[in-house]
Amino acid sequence: MVILQISPTELKILIEETIRDVFKTTPTTVHEDDSFLTVQEAANFLHLSVSTIYSLVSKKKLPVMKRSKRCYFSKKELLNYLKDGRRKTTKEMEDDGVVFVDNFLKNQKK
Repeated sequence: MVILQISPTELKILIEETIRDVFKTTPTTVHEDDSFLTVQEAANFLHLSVSTIYSLVSKKKLPVMKRSKRCYFSKKELLNYLKDGRRKTTKEMEDDGVVFVDNFLKNQKK
């Protein structure tokens, strides 16, 4: 064992360098959770009833994986399903020119 006598300033520098090294090697990216959910967990996650989940699965509106009479749902796919249902704001539609076209068509009918 070697004991070194260092000043508080040197100790502070040593600690800061060590902390920087630790954060350089630690991954900083956040990975989306791609866990799998049961029907009950998917219902809770989407705030729907279990029967509604089964109905959406039978209509092929909800992404599902089946194995041995059981349904499993990817959390990532369920998030994408929710995002696909997002409606644009009036401002976004104006930026896309959709509102202009809709108003034009309404005026043509009169």
